Amino acid sequence: MPSPQPREPEPVKAGRLEFTAAEIGALAHLYRGEVYRSTVWRTRLDSSTNWAVVTTGIALSATYSNAEASPLPMVLVGLLVTVFLLFEARRYRYFNVWRARARLLETDFYAPMIRGEGPTPNAAWTELLAKDYRNPSYHISLARAIGRRLRRTYGWIFAIQAIAYYGKLAIHPLPLTAVSDIWDRASIGPIPGAIVVLAGVAFHSSWVLFAFITRRMEIADRHTRHKLIAMG
Repeated sequence: MPSPQPREPEPVKAGRLEFTAAEIGALAHLYRGEVYRSTVWRTRLDSSTNWAVVTTGIALSATYSNAEASPLPMVLVGLLVTVFLLFEARRYRYFNVWRARARLLETDFYAPMIRGEGPTPNAAWTELLAKDYRNPSYHISLARAIGRRLRRTYGWIFAIQAIAYYGKLAIHPLPLTAVSDIWDRASIGPIPGAIVVLAGVAFHSSWVLFAFITRRMEIADRHTRHKLIAMG
């Protein structure tokens, strides 16, 4: 039998080079939705920060209300602010999802359009965004989220608490004349003052160390990704 004639190879369809008007309109609405959700979660971040500031102010008022007032409120508010920090770190992970998506649309969709370059639908950023929608996940770990909130907000609150606590021990009920008097003023009921002070030093040293370690984690992650398109 005669051999069949060889078939011409089918040409490979080239990917589209630009978005249609309908697709651009859909992306514009998508961007508005992402900005709205990031704004809502940003407001939730501010509310927990406000509560941390308010409770610290209340503790300062109670501690410095008179010379005989106990410094215990400053100790307790430190634990309470730690709880607010954990709440805010969890909320920050949600906020970071919407913020990263909106930022990706700004840098890789709107920015080329403003420069007069047509944003291409087959670029790397579209694959990244589509994958994030198909398989949504957090972009940063809880530890890194805690570190970010510590460095940007809560570290200052904890620093103010530490300074205020030391100030209370130094001036009330009378100005400090000997370092040994600190132990007596810092004692809380049956707990010796030395243990209380050492616990405070360990607490504040731990959050400083944690902020430093998570900062190194951030730098290492950026070096790993280099200039790759990524979120988080």
